[in-house]
Amino acid sequence: MSFDPSKIDEFLANFDAKKQHIRNFEGCEFLELYRDKKKTNVFFTYSFWSSEADLENYRQSELFKTVWTETKVLFDAKPEAWSVDKVHSLN
Repeated sequence: MSFDPSKIDEFLANFDAKKQHIRNFEGCEFLELYRDKKKTNVFFTYSFWSSEADLENYRQSELFKTVWTETKVLFDAKPEAWSVDKVHSLN
């Protein structure tokens, strides 16, 4: 997600206020926020869901609608999202 630089603090405050609600949503097992080292207005969220159905339930929830409504007005470019399957995991 690429944000208008003047809106970064607002995004971070919104994320901080909602992150525990997202993490506690049924099926969410993991949630992290990353920031690009060079393009500091670019952020990535990484979450792991128990099932595709749990993720879809979140996407249809009032929580997601609220988060998305507050977030999308802060972008300075079209956001991108991916759903992926884990191929390998090394610990």
